[in-house]
Amino acid sequence: MPSSLVDEIDRPEPAIAVFSYPAGEETLVAAAKNGDELAFEVLVRRHERRIFTLALRFARIREDAEDIAQQTFQKAFINLHKFEGKSSFSTWLTRIAINEALMRLRKIRGLRELSIEDLTGNRETGLTPEIPTSDPNPESTYLQRERKQLLSDAISKLTPKLRTAVELRELGDLSIREAAQLMGLSVNAVKGRLFHARRKLHGSLHRYAEAG
Repeated sequence: MPSSLVDEIDRPEPAIAVFSYPAGEETLVAAAKNGDELAFEVLVRRHERRIFTLALRFARIREDAEDIAQQTFQKAFINLHKFEGKSSFSTWLTRIAINEALMRLRKIRGLRELSIEDLTGNRETGLTPEIPTSDPNPESTYLQRERKQLLSDAISKLTPKLRTAVELRELGDLSIREAAQLMGLSVNAVKGRLFHARRKLHGSLHRYAEAG
């Protein structure tokens, strides 16, 4: 694995081996697949600033963003043989970065204190108990934890495409337009995924309420 990744992001790019390679990305990817680490280093140089900027939008903290970017390139290096070229290398790398960022956010933040009404688009689920605004008692604290776990379980059962749309909005705090840009979709396509996700979540939560 090349050693100089995001930790060197602010350094000027060397004008030596990097530019001695053919400009074509497909050529670089093919060379890297054949074990040419320098070719992969060129790919890293070309994409590290963009991936770091993407990671920073999620993490908000430079050190965390650097870790996400580092993990992204490490995973790309390890799994390069799986890249089939159906999308561009840039798109493939972006997907890895988004997954890495979301995994880190799940660990650090878990699901935020999401509103079931906002997430499902329905205020009649019967799943939001009246919890006082003062210091919660043990029972209300338990209900809050149970509600959070319920949401987490319901979201984890969504298809990957729907789950990514929800997590980009809720964990990543991104606007629909920002989520669309990251997913390579139109705004309407993301709105459609969010609509279907909320409908499925509402169904899951409604079944839970009826079972209870």
